[in-house]
Amino acid sequence: MVTLFRALAVLPLWLLHGIGVILGWLAFLGSPTYRRRFAANARQAGYGIGQIGGAVAAAGRLVAEAPRLWFGATPRVLWSGAELIDAALARGRGIVFLTPHLGCFEATAQGYAGRFGPITVLYRPARKAWLRPLVDGARARHNLATAPTTLAGVKQMLKALQAGQAVGLLPDQVPPDGLGVWAPFFGKPAYTMTLSTRLARQTGAAVLLAWGERLAWGRGYRIHLRAWPGEMPTEPQAAAAEVNAQMEALIRECPSQYLWGYERYKAPKGTH
Repeated sequence: MVTLFRALAVLPLWLLHGIGVILGWLAFLGSPTYRRRFAANARQAGYGIGQIGGAVAAAGRLVAEAPRLWFGATPRVLWSGAELIDAALARGRGIVFLTPHLGCFEATAQGYAGRFGPITVLYRPARKAWLRPLVDGARARHNLATAPTTLAGVKQMLKALQAGQAVGLLPDQVPPDGLGVWAPFFGKPAYTMTLSTRLARQTGAAVLLAWGERLAWGRGYRIHLRAWPGEMPTEPQAAAAEVNAQMEALIRECPSQYLWGYERYKAPKGTH
């Protein structure tokens, strides 16, 4: 598998994205379960398939671009709002980046690491044992560390923030049982992680909202940044609801690049 990914990594990004369009539609047409979930999630947010049909292809591009992002050259990244990062780093208390499953979140972390310095990103280890060596090793790059969704991973992220570095999380990812609360996401209860807000409160780190727009014809990515509006709520339920509201706002900026097929409303094992 590693050999295959290394071979694909030399292909131009526009070609990989073209392959991804085919993969995305094959998955959509070939899996009734995936298709129903995709449509239901989009409908929950107020979109019909006709409005966000591009998201089907975008999901395939997300898969097809992985070999290049993991084993190829650092992608071309443009920035919108980089001054927010400069200001946050000047405070010396670290940055918590919150990024939904929108566009290319891998490029967001790599772009930061290449321009600004060390960043630690939270990730869920691959469930299939044969995939773990590929996924766990491929994401590690210069200035880019990964932290698993375990207590050790949380400690690793706290340590990075205390050193004035950045961390990145996908707060619309369903956390393990006991590490989240139920909060509305597009008007429907979703089990939502509390880690992002706890990290910010414990360290005084700046909170920035970010997403990586996938540019047409393989021209790279544009990272969009927003400052967290106002004060972070202290009560976990209110904080989770506000995080979800901010993720919704980002997704509405470009719903055609959101991963609508993600099983956002599932309950983690052990919950009732």
